[in-house]
Amino acid sequence: MFSRVLVANRGEVAVRVIRALHELGIEAVAVYSTADAGALHTRLADQAVCIGPPAAADSYLNMPSVVAAAQTTGCEAVHPGWGFLAENPAFVRACDDNELVFIGPTADVMARMGDKAQAKVELAAAGVPLVPGAETASAPQARAAANDAGYPVLLKARAGGGGKGMRLVETPDELDDAYARASAEALAAFGDGRLYLEQAIAPARHIEVQVLCDADGGILTLGERECSIQRRHQKLIEESPSPAVDESLRARMEDGVARACLRIGYVNAGTLEFLLDANGSFYFIELNARLQVEHPVSELVTGVDIVREQVRIASGSPLAVTGRAPRRGHAIEVRINAEDPARGFAPAPGVVECFRPPLGPGVRVDTHVEDGTVIPPHYDSLAAKVIVWDETRPSAIERCRRALSELELRGIPTTREAALEILANESFRSGSYSTRFLDETPLEAVMQP
Repeated sequence: MFSRVLVANRGEVAVRVIRALHELGIEAVAVYSTADAGALHTRLADQAVCIGPPAAADSYLNMPSVVAAAQTTGCEAVHPGWGFLAENPAFVRACDDNELVFIGPTADVMARMGDKAQAKVELAAAGVPLVPGAETASAPQARAAANDAGYPVLLKARAGGGGKGMRLVETPDELDDAYARASAEALAAFGDGRLYLEQAIAPARHIEVQVLCDADGGILTLGERECSIQRRHQKLIEESPSPAVDESLRARMEDGVARACLRIGYVNAGTLEFLLDANGSFYFIELNARLQVEHPVSELVTGVDIVREQVRIASGSPLAVTGRAPRRGHAIEVRINAEDPARGFAPAPGVVECFRPPLGPGVRVDTHVEDGTVIPPHYDSLAAKVIVWDETRPSAIERCRRALSELELRGIPTTREAALEILANESFRSGSYSTRFLDETPLEAVMQP
């Protein structure tokens, strides 16, 4: 086991990883930009190293600075969390070149799975169903592929994710302009303007399967997460299990995930994402070669600490249990973002005047926020995650509503009220919703001036 690990991240994810390291008896080294001086993650860590000014490109994305921080503090490994350098194969190679263990998959697997067109080829070879589509190098090629797949279609960045470089195209007349905009956005975000095209499946649900893989070929699948409550392809509420997935479908999805991971040689934690259509057919869309924001719902229903398992696997330990993890009850996660729903969920940085997390049985809050915390404009707007567990989905919904009603976060606009409305909505409560839920459901919290 490692004795000291650098956490190459900030905010809530850094706090989460530091706590897991301490529970394993491992010293944690934090990095921070000048905008995060004195932040909670720097105070929880055993050491903290400033790696640059506020701009992410000059600090959290600065590979030489991060590697140097690990070397000068005597770290043996680096945990990337999610975002920033977590899915950058060049960073994994930089760790390898400097004799630092990267807590995640290999650079080769990450590069192959980060290329969505290549990932589809490899997953198809493993027998996993794919959304009809094709790689495109130009607008004319996209037009031909769209004619074959049938409109509407989605243009997606071949590299990257998070909704950047993505456009829904309803008709042929929209394609050329959408292609140019999506390609430019992908180039700016990921340094790669290549796109691929998929048939737009609607209505659809966004389902993902969590998996852990060790270096000996052991695989543990932790069931599915329902991630359909999202706006602009950014998730707001997640739950596990999905109300749309029965045991037969779950087994087929998890079996497909296990086959895929064996074929591609995946090691450590990962998530395979799927679209589920109205007929119960599922289609692979991408593999996230990292820890996910919404991993706590899988932890609560399985009892598996995914971050601790990541560290154990990276240190060379095999999984204690393989196959399909037993699960119990229902978990829901609500992301509390520093965003203003009344202004189209625009980021709303500022100072948190008062923060009081909800307590009580079955309630977990993952956050880096305290009274006086500054939510800076430079990074992700996530302020806290409220995660609840109960025996049944209806009771978990009521527990989540209770927890959100107790949450006090003053000084900045947040998504709390919008989340409370969603939890009270009959379509959500019945489990009959799709990725278009927020497009089709007017929320009073969004309408308020």
